[in-house]
Parts: sequence; C-alpha cells; structure tokens
Amino acid sequence: MTASGTSDRGLPRTSTVAVVGTGTMGQGIAQVALAAGHPVRLYDAAPGRAAQAADAIADRLGRLVAKGTLAAADRDAALGRLAPVDRLADLADTELAIEAILEELGAKQQLFTALETVVSDRCLLATNTSSLSVTAVAGALRCPGRLIGLHFFNPAPVLPLVEVVRGFATDRAAADRAYDTVAAWGKTPVRCADTPGFIVNRIARPFYAEAFRLYEEGGADPATIDAVLRESGGFRMGPFELTDLIGQDVNEAVTRSVWESLFHDPKFTPSLAQRRLVDAGLHGRKTGRGWYDHADEAPRPRPHTAEPCEAPAKIALHGDLGPAAGLVPLIEEAGIALVRSPAPVPKRRGRTFHVKPEPGAAAGEGGFLALPDGTRLSLTDGSAATTDPSAPGIRFDLAQDYRAATRIALAPSATAAPEAIAAATGLFQALGKQVSVVEDLPGMIVARTVAMLVDFAADAVARGVASAGDIDTAMRTGVNYPHGPLHWGDQLGAAWVRDVLENLHNAWPTGRYAPSQALIRRAATQGKLL
Repeated sequence: MTASGTSDRGLPRTSTVAVVGTGTMGQGIAQVALAAGHPVRLYDAAPGRAAQAADAIADRLGRLVAKGTLAAADRDAALGRLAPVDRLADLADTELAIEAILEELGAKQQLFTALETVVSDRCLLATNTSSLSVTAVAGALRCPGRLIGLHFFNPAPVLPLVEVVRGFATDRAAADRAYDTVAAWGKTPVRCADTPGFIVNRIARPFYAEAFRLYEEGGADPATIDAVLRESGGFRMGPFELTDLIGQDVNEAVTRSVWESLFHDPKFTPSLAQRRLVDAGLHGRKTGRGWYDHADEAPRPRPHTAEPCEAPAKIALHGDLGPAAGLVPLIEEAGIALVRSPAPVPKRRGRTFHVKPEPGAAAGEGGFLALPDGTRLSLTDGSAATTDPSAPGIRFDLAQDYRAATRIALAPSATAAPEAIAAATGLFQALGKQVSVVEDLPGMIVARTVAMLVDFAADAVARGVASAGDIDTAMRTGVNYPHGPLHWGDQLGAAWVRDVLENLHNAWPTGRYAPSQALIRRAATQGKLL
C-alpha cells in the first residue's frame, strides 16, 4: 500500500492510455491521464476529429499556463505525450483503453469487439457509460472479465469523483487495478455494482423528481422551489436550474433509462412536465430556454418572498422540535419571549400516535410552537397541515442548518387565519430569514426531497449497490450535496425519516413513498445508517 492508502496495482506511469471518442468527456479524460504522466492516444471514428481534440486539449493546457496553475514545461511535456491517431490498430500497445462514445449499447459493443482484435489480453477495457449496463456492454466480448466501468463526471479534469463499476463478469483483479489507477490519478474512486444508474444517477433521482412533482401539483413555481432547496436545504443549485444546465434531454433520458431498467418502479417515475419540455425542444441553456428563459435580455424569475410582517412578542414551545431544535436558541437570541410547556409523550400503536392533549394544546405528534392565537407552527412530518383536524396549523420546512439558512418555506392549513400566517412569517423574518409561503402539500420541499434521498441511499446499501461510505462520498463529491444522504439521515434520525415517508405514502399510496425495508429496520432498532 502507498502512503495515500492505495495499493501499487495501478498502471505504471509509462503505460499508454487510449481514449476512444473525442467529445467533451473524451477530451477531459485524456487530459486527466496526461496530467498523471501517461502517454495518451486519441482515436475517433470521424476523420480529423482526434487531431481537433488534441488541439482543444492544447488550448486548455495553455489557458492553465496563462492562469499560473500549470508550468509551461509541464504543459510541453504533456503535449509531447499526446498523440492523435487515425486507425484503431494504432492502439495495439495500450494497457488501458477508455471509451467515451455515444450512449448506445450496440455501438459500444461493436467498438470493444473491434478493440479486442487489436490490443493485448492484458489491456484493461473501460466504458465511461453513465446509464448503460456494464455487464451488457461486456456481454459481446471474448474476454468480458477485463471490461470495467469508469464513470467520470463532467468536467473530468475538475470533478474528483469516478464510479468504478464492476460488471457481473468483471474480474476482481481488473476492478482493483482500475480503482488503483484512478486513485493514482488523484481522483476519488468509489466502488459500485452494475445496477441502473450506478450510485449518483440512481440516488439523485428524487432531487429532480420531487421538485418536478411539486411543480406539477401546484405547490410552488420553479424559482421558489429552487430557492428553498438552495437557501434552506443547502444544495448548491436547485433542480430546475441544474437540469437547465445539464440539458433537459440528457437529464430526462437518464431518469427514463433508470426507470425502464428497474421495470417501471414507481419510485423512479419520470416527470411529465419535463417530458413536455424535451418534446418541445426546450432543453435548457443550450437551446436558450428550458424551465427558465436564458435569453440575454430575459429577466430572471424571482422566488415568492413574503412581505415584511411583525413578529409575535411571545410564543409557546410545546415539547421537542426534533430536527428543528436549532430554532429555539435563534428565537431567544431574537428577543422573542419563549414559554416552555412540556408536551405529552405519545404512545405508539403501529404507525399511529395516540396522545391526550395537554390543556390548550392540540393533539398530535412531536413538538410545536404555539402562536399567540393558538395556531400550531410545526416542522413538516410528511402530512399536510390541512389534514390535522385538531387545530389550525402551519408547517415549516426542514433546513439543513437553521442558523445558516437564509430562507424558510411555510405551508398554512386551509383553516389558518391570515393573522396567524403573518405572525409565523414575522417570526422567521425576525430570525433573519426570507419566507416563502407555499401550498399545503405533504412533505413540503426540503423534507420531502431529503427523506427520499436518505431512503434511496439506505436501500442501495442493502441491495449491494455500494458501501455506505462510498455512497456518501459519491453524493458529496459527484453532485456537491451538503451532506452524504446517510450521514444526513443519521442527523435527522432514521425514525423521523421513516415517519415522513409513511405519511407521504398515506397521502399517495402508489408505492412511490413507501419506506424501504432497510430504513424500516434501522428505524426500529435506532441503528445508524452510515
């Protein structure tokens, strides 16, 4: 083992790496291999394309020199190791051949079948597919054991994550060698079984799907949903703006591929609204319009933000706010009088809480804040505020960190008085938050999204997709989530996540929100997810 914790089974720096397919991803992978010190050969079936790609790589390295992040001598040495070639036969002495061509199974199988007639039996073959089965790609080969998935993320020179996907027939030695090579290149490899979507594209589906469904249900507009997930959930980008950047056609194709590969599992159902965008050719930034209008003169839609309201002078705290307990010191620091009243301990019978309310309090589960008129302000539990018959209520959404959050979403019940909504709005404004009032839909925005992400991750571990540590690493480094979903689930508590999903499932009993058995087991034993 090396000092970095990787073994010495990776490719020697003198080994030649071939990259087949010279689009953006192929160029990025070639640049990574060059930076690691390998001789690199570029091949593309289109005449002249490999030479154009080599010129593009030279331009990018030149820009790095101009920025002072790469020495001119290192650039010159790298370009001396880069060779575009016109024939597949020119890849005969390579020891690793990475494919980055179009996402079409037949095309990939045809390429690797041809490569097998050219390279030696010791050459590793790797596909950069993001959605196809590595096992299926290898199925046409004479020696399927040496084919591995190496899923880089775009831009490959910048993003650290590489999913190392072992197909059903992949030899363990080949997977280990590929893993160690990628680690030696300075990337962050994670091991993954060959399942639809691998790690990131499987577990990230709810981040997009729940936002699109909320929009379809009339819960809020795209700009508001994006803002709440960024400013309350802690995500770097909202799903509407992110898919406009990725391309609606690309994102929808991955969602559809995973859904179809999992035999139309309702948890992975694609969005009709997104499908309409794709059909209309509104693919996002690259076409000038997607969820948003990206024309230079087009105004950027603003999230719904409530006007300033007066904060209540005093509120009552009943019981424990659970994942929202961080609000208590913020309220006290804001100078709002907080009267503490203990809440009764609920007795659990199956999935139903039976509580005798204390005088003046509404029956229900968990702690809450009582506004001056008695309206209950509580963290969403996956049910709609309107479905609670005990008292008028207002739900507030989950925040990744209530102190750091700059926006909070509120969902009033149908019976909540305007004065109570204004008081709740003023309360959070006094804590330094902007407030978005959204429709009263179960689970709201952040809580619904995070609960699904946690459950998808727990289920993936149980199904052997990847280890818990690799899943959290993949979601933090691959898509920049503020926490790995399993770590986030441990912070919230598996039981809380399960209860949110069960309430969502009760609202929509389609199977989409039914908690996984893995999550149910962890919640029952109060075990850790990570």
